[in-house]
Amino acid sequence: MVVVLSKARRNSDRVNRVEWDPQSLREDRSYGFFWYDWIWRIVRPVLILITAGVILYGGFAFAYSKVYEKYIMPVDIHDSAPITFVIESGSSLNTVSRQLEEQGFIRNRTLLKYLMDFRGLGQKIQAGAYQLSKSMTIGDIIEQLTKGEGKALTRNITVIPGWTIEMIARNFAAEGIIPSEEAFLDACRTGEEFRDYYYVSEVLNTPKVNQRFYALEGYLSPDTYQVYTNASVNDIIRRLLSQTGVVFTEEYQERAYSLGLSMDQVLALASLIQREAKTGDFAKVSAVFHNRLDLNMRLQSDVTVQYSTGSEKMALTDNELTVISAYNTYMNTGLPVGPICNPSRAAIEAALNPDLQYITEGYLYFCSKEPTSGDLFFSKTLEEHSAAVALYRPMWEEYDRNRGL
Repeated sequence: MVVVLSKARRNSDRVNRVEWDPQSLREDRSYGFFWYDWIWRIVRPVLILITAGVILYGGFAFAYSKVYEKYIMPVDIHDSAPITFVIESGSSLNTVSRQLEEQGFIRNRTLLKYLMDFRGLGQKIQAGAYQLSKSMTIGDIIEQLTKGEGKALTRNITVIPGWTIEMIARNFAAEGIIPSEEAFLDACRTGEEFRDYYYVSEVLNTPKVNQRFYALEGYLSPDTYQVYTNASVNDIIRRLLSQTGVVFTEEYQERAYSLGLSMDQVLALASLIQREAKTGDFAKVSAVFHNRLDLNMRLQSDVTVQYSTGSEKMALTDNELTVISAYNTYMNTGLPVGPICNPSRAAIEAALNPDLQYITEGYLYFCSKEPTSGDLFFSKTLEEHSAAVALYRPMWEEYDRNRGL
């Protein structure tokens, strides 16, 4: 049997088939997939970049932490105790970086050199004594060393012409140059540590060296010196002794020989001149002493009594003038057993070159005038001298009373 469908029915069936065709369904659904694919194409590379970034960052952070731990981080973040680090004058960046590493302030000296060169600081390291700690970062250390905030390595010290060793020790101790007077005085008393200086050796070999208060008296040359702040007592003494060798030239040696004097005798004579007169009268006082030595007269210098007794009086008593001492030129003929102070170059020159006019005219005496002026009165005869002493002695006594002496 043949079934015949109407045209309308066939069209209806066609419509229905079209609506439910699988291909049509896929086409309808592809519109949603289009947007999904479009979003995914945008998001996917972003996600890849983020993931790669996270991985790279993690790797970099891990690597940096290892590098930081091995090369950059402070040596001990818990140790903030200050330690003195010294940079000597003229030290190179290589030297400083090596010392920092050896002393445990940094982990790697090559890194320090690289950082400083990169920042143009390689030539800006300044000498000094710095307070560093093992908890400081390498950046903190670089900043401190290049700003020059360290304590100066050197300082100036001065020895005034005419100072005795005891005066020097007292002044140096007060200024904090030496820890105490005693160590300085002990070293100068024996002089044994400095026998390698030929002139000290000559002193130590003299028969009466044990009668000296200080073997080195007269040999600590007055001047202004630059010394390291951490210099020891012996370092400082050697600095002063070395200058004496510079001052007492070969020309001085030859002149002393022509006068029949040793270096020690010249310094002893110069020390008396230094303590007795102002610079302008040095050569005249020298002439008086040379004249008396030539006549085998006692020098009768008050300053030798003052050194012997420790007295600071100008008007000395008979008891003081007769004190038993190898330094007392009222009791002993000739020069004292050793210098009584540390004389200046000018005083040494005067000892070697007395005033020729005063030599030829035979001046044998001098005394102080008004005490505060420092002027001297020179005489040829004992009578002239006695009259001058009678005139000026009341002024000396008044001067002593005003000073509580």
